[in-house]
Amino acid sequence: MEETDREAVATAVQRVAGMLQRPDQLDKVEQYRRREARKKASVEARLKAAIQSQLDGVRTGLSQLHNALNDVKDIQQSLIDVNKDWRQSINTIENLKDVKDAVVQHSQLAAAVENLKNIFSVPEIVRETHDLIERGELLQAHRKLMDLECSRDNLMYEQYRMDSKNTHDMNLIHTYFGDMQKLSEELAKQLWMVVQRSLVTVRRDPTLLVSVVRIIEREEKIDRRMLDRKKQTGFIPPGRPKKWKEKMFNILERTVSTRIEGTQADTRESDKMWLVRHLEIIRKYVLDDLLVAKTLLDQCFPPHYDIFNKLLNMYHQALSTRMQELAAEDLEANEIVSLLTWVLNTYKSTEMMGNSELSPEVDVNSLDPLISQNVVDQLLSKYMSTLTSNIIGWLRKALETDKKDWIKETEPEADQDGYYQTTLPAIVFQMFEQNLQVAAQINEDLKTKVLLLCLQQMNSFLTRYKDEAQLYKEEHLKNRQYPQCYVQYMIAVINNCQTFKESIISLKRKYLKIDTEDTLSSSHVSMDATLDVIAKEGCSSLLDEVFMDLEPHLNELMTKKWLMGSNAVGTICVTVEDYFNDFAKIKKPYKKTMTIEAHRRVVVEYIRAIMLKRISFKNAEERKEGAERMIKEAEQFRFLFKKLAAGSGEDTEGLCDIIEAIAEVIKLTDPSLLYLEVSTLVSKYPDIRDDHIAALLTVRGDASRDMKQTIIETLDQGPSQPNPNYVPIFKEISVPTLTVPKLLK
Repeated sequence: MEETDREAVATAVQRVAGMLQRPDQLDKVEQYRRREARKKASVEARLKAAIQSQLDGVRTGLSQLHNALNDVKDIQQSLIDVNKDWRQSINTIENLKDVKDAVVQHSQLAAAVENLKNIFSVPEIVRETHDLIERGELLQAHRKLMDLECSRDNLMYEQYRMDSKNTHDMNLIHTYFGDMQKLSEELAKQLWMVVQRSLVTVRRDPTLLVSVVRIIEREEKIDRRMLDRKKQTGFIPPGRPKKWKEKMFNILERTVSTRIEGTQADTRESDKMWLVRHLEIIRKYVLDDLLVAKTLLDQCFPPHYDIFNKLLNMYHQALSTRMQELAAEDLEANEIVSLLTWVLNTYKSTEMMGNSELSPEVDVNSLDPLISQNVVDQLLSKYMSTLTSNIIGWLRKALETDKKDWIKETEPEADQDGYYQTTLPAIVFQMFEQNLQVAAQINEDLKTKVLLLCLQQMNSFLTRYKDEAQLYKEEHLKNRQYPQCYVQYMIAVINNCQTFKESIISLKRKYLKIDTEDTLSSSHVSMDATLDVIAKEGCSSLLDEVFMDLEPHLNELMTKKWLMGSNAVGTICVTVEDYFNDFAKIKKPYKKTMTIEAHRRVVVEYIRAIMLKRISFKNAEERKEGAERMIKEAEQFRFLFKKLAAGSGEDTEGLCDIIEAIAEVIKLTDPSLLYLEVSTLVSKYPDIRDDHIAALLTVRGDASRDMKQTIIETLDQGPSQPNPNYVPIFKEISVPTLTVPKLLK
């Protein structure tokens, strides 16, 4: 209190100091005093009023508490009196059981009286309801059926309340209303028929479908009401809950499954395209049904039924089941492709679930796969295995067919540029192309696998092709008159090698990704090498054919007959040119090789004829005549092969120069210069051996044995600096040696 008083004094001093800061304010001291007195009186009045109000409230509260205490005492006494009276009236209550039973019976009788009219008219209502069902007036029929069920249920409920163990009366009521259960089943049958045909009905008579849905909704409400009453009383009428909504969805699900399964109109035995037709019918039916469901059916059902999404899930599940069944069958390779293409691509494409008219309700990205990845992998594995066997069989059959063409008596066909060819490359790569196009429909990975498979089998096939070409040559050598068009078909085989090369490159460029080319590089190199071997052997076979015809004329070279004026070289040139008229139909890469090899072999055979020492010139005149003849014939060869190689860029000069160089050695008149001439020859053609020089000197006819020995020994001591661009030719030429057989004693 003292602290409060001090604060109050301090505050007052401060206020007075604030009011009396100037001398002129002293005149207003009395005015200030009266104003402060009024304020003080006002505050004291408010304090008194507040205190009085609090006192009045306390007084009222105490009075109410006193009254409440009295009331509690009165209630306590009343409860004591009630308890006393209740104990005294227990016997009286037990005597009122008969009254209670009478009340229950009265209630039942009242319900019976109330439903009496309906009870007596049950048979008539049953007949009317039956007629309504037959006429298709389902709503009216259901209304009457509901009335009948209501009467039966009320009676049974009252009986249950009276005596739940009295099954006799319950059965009596149930039997009396027995026809009503048949009506319910008959009505349900009509409802399910409409539900089964809902996608058709909604187009022709949507009101009928709406009526069915309304009936199902009524039954659902009754089911819920009966179940609620069962929780309270334990009673539920027979046949409840009907669960017609659940049954409706089960019917729809079975209908969808039946519709999917029923689209298979053919079997593999009756139609090879049975699966394609089956899948196309499914696609069309499912798309049409979902469009109808979205645009029409959805309007006939309450929103909470979510009928479109329910149907979508049913169709998806039915399709998944059907696709798994198909995948489990023993499908052929083309059927596996058809199935996987449909499942992986068509199903989610714009032709089906991705159709713009189904969006946004259908999100293809949220749809589960129709078949699992494991099943897809199994099908792909089976497809690759079957395809491998098929490709091997197709290639073998194609080669057998091509071999039959080789023995025909008519020339092979020529392409637009006039080059001989057979149908083998076109057949093989058309087959590859078809399989790659099919694989590309499924996915990129399968396309790459099929391409790898095709190229792998192509590699093996080319080995067989090479062997067959070799057998073809060997069979021809047994009888050169057969087959009649051997040369032309061997040319076609050579040309096929080039076609195969071009087709392989085209196939890889079209179907192979750039980043996977490295995996095929070794295979490609192997195939190119095999094709080159086939072509090279083919060219060699054709040249063998040429030189077999040239053999009699080659045997005339460097003989007395040749020296006397034989036209062997002229015949050789004519024969070669004649053959090369056919060889002109060899494609350029191999034609050039053919010309070079023919040129080389002619020169080799000519030099071999020299080295065989068939002739030994007797004098300088014969040497001169023979050398000039050799030079002239070298020029004939040069002219021939220059003509044959026109436009190919082949160097036709060097090989014939060897003949001329040998002729110069033979033509030399001064034997003292023979060493110099021979050394010049050796420096140009370093693969000349001693036996070649000896044979050449023997042909000259004027070199003694000592001279030969001296020249050879001197040449062996000299340095040899071969031309790096020189292609050895003498190493192919062997020189026969004379052997004297030993006489056995």
